[in-house]
Amino acid sequence: MVTGGAGFIGSNLVDALIERGFSVRVLDNFATGMRENLNPRAELVEADVGDTEAARHAMRGVDCVFHVAALPRIPLSIAHPMETHMANAAGTLSALIAARDSGVRRFVFSGSSSVYGDQRRMPLVETMTPNPLNPYALQKYVGEQYTRMFHRLYGMETLTLRYFNVYGPRMTTEGAYTTAIAAFLKARSQGRPLEIHGDGEQTRDFTHVSDVVAANLLAMDCEGADGRALNIGYGRNVSVNRIAALIGGPTVHRPARRGDMRDTLADNSSARATLGWIPRVSVEEGIAKLLEAEELVQSA
Repeated sequence: MVTGGAGFIGSNLVDALIERGFSVRVLDNFATGMRENLNPRAELVEADVGDTEAARHAMRGVDCVFHVAALPRIPLSIAHPMETHMANAAGTLSALIAARDSGVRRFVFSGSSSVYGDQRRMPLVETMTPNPLNPYALQKYVGEQYTRMFHRLYGMETLTLRYFNVYGPRMTTEGAYTTAIAAFLKARSQGRPLEIHGDGEQTRDFTHVSDVVAANLLAMDCEGADGRALNIGYGRNVSVNRIAALIGGPTVHRPARRGDMRDTLADNSSARATLGWIPRVSVEEGIAKLLEAEELVQSA
């Protein structure tokens, strides 16, 4: 099962699982997911993961749950802390209870590098004390603590994958709460200047969705599913100004956003050791592919 399987990351994961011959059930309420993302070969259960009884029923006969469903984006969580808490923290607890009661073997939680907050040194390593700076980061940290606890209390095989700034095909480009890459691509396609918040020298470890999907596939059967958290980041950070230059076009600076980390950079050695995971797509290659796809759409 993939919760949030009609969303950005979830739908890419569903496609990869089906391509490998797995039977896949999707649980999605379409709060952020889109029906056009849904693989027609997947079984759909349209429900909210926060509805524990519905989730419990949907998880019957499921071997592995990939819990991807969330209300993402830091600005959204600042504007709507209760709504996002119920989806991200309480929703994860509901999914874990349903998985436990349904006899699910393994539960893989989609975590976030935002749990680190601002740290004194880089790269970010899993042994650092988390320092959430916003509701979304705190909600994700609560989710991974519940994920760890369910291994300790109930013996369920669990893992948290802490994603670093995921981008790629199907990322959300609509609304006020989009990622920098998505917002830049949309502005460029509309002939508007690229809006950079702050000085643009803040750095991010941008990780392509195909690499995130690969990490999830490896997490399904790896050793060491003892509740641990693993960094899923490319292992190199670049500035927002650099991203704007790669995408191209005029830029305009806006005030810095509240609750944002200044820098992210993953130490991914634990993921390499535990999963055998090796990220493949550099940010230059990933953005080039997105620009190429956009040009094909415009010329069609």
